[in-house]
Amino acid sequence: MSYYFTKTLKEGSFEEAIERTKDALKKEGFGVVAEIDFQKTLKEKLDVDFRKYRVLEACNPPYALKSLTADDKIGTVLPCNFIVQEKDGKVEVSSIDPVAAMTAVESEEMKDIAREISEKLSRVVNSL
Repeated sequence: MSYYFTKTLKEGSFEEAIERTKDALKKEGFGVVAEIDFQKTLKEKLDVDFRKYRVLEACNPPYALKSLTADDKIGTVLPCNFIVQEKDGKVEVSSIDPVAAMTAVESEEMKDIAREISEKLSRVVNSL
């Protein structure tokens, strides 16, 4: 079992891929709560030149509440991360598969929630 969903985009720039990803997330009820620009951070902190690599931390508030109510430690694996990166001259978008991420969680309720969220995240990636 893979721990992520991924798709290499056929067209568009890196910045366009970020906007398309945000739009697709919105259609599934997610918002981006934080964005980490690893290219910029690694340059500033380590003076390392790195490819374009952005992490979008996405949250679906109703599912977040449902998850936090079901398991008060589940916040250690929230939110749902997406990456947008330039790779071999193309733009690739990937997200975590919550089902894979929940393998260590023993709660059946959390596994059910993970399956529901997994379907949504898979649709986001596949729609790009």
